[in-house]
Amino acid sequence: MTSDRAPDIRPLMAGFPTGVTVVTTTTALGEPRGMTLTSLCSVALDPPTVLVCLRRGSPTVEAVRESGGYAVNLLHSEARSTAELFASGAADRWDRVAWSLGPGARGPHLEESAHTIADCEVADVHTVGDHCVVFARVHAVTLLRFQKPLLYGMRRYGNWAESGEDSNLLYDYIS
Repeated sequence: MTSDRAPDIRPLMAGFPTGVTVVTTTTALGEPRGMTLTSLCSVALDPPTVLVCLRRGSPTVEAVRESGGYAVNLLHSEARSTAELFASGAADRWDRVAWSLGPGARGPHLEESAHTIADCEVADVHTVGDHCVVFARVHAVTLLRFQKPLLYGMRRYGNWAESGEDSNLLYDYIS
């Protein structure tokens, strides 16, 4: 059966649980921007390259284009409120979370909410439908703590369920 209407792929993607990240950057004037997303993908190990998909026309994607960089803040399992805050678009979100922008950072670091942060330099941007696919080279990875990641699937947040010992998970995490 064919249709002139494009299929709704949200049920497909809801069945594909993934980690949750907040991508952050700054405007040319140094103002912080950021948004929650689950579309982060490893592209290559050499050179280390990732991609994120950002909603076209969002203040974050415009600032990423201006600044040429962004930070990927991988959220830990206790950071659901941060994920929801940056998904809400609340104008005061930067006043409601702890963040820092140290030397070499490509975007604000959400150190209390993230377990790992990557600083990335934009390599290429492709517009695909209502999103921009932003390829970037990873310049630095900061491991903040060992903590299970925040997950999103079936249109809800969840936590990693581990049946084995966490010590094995820690070994896999750092090797």
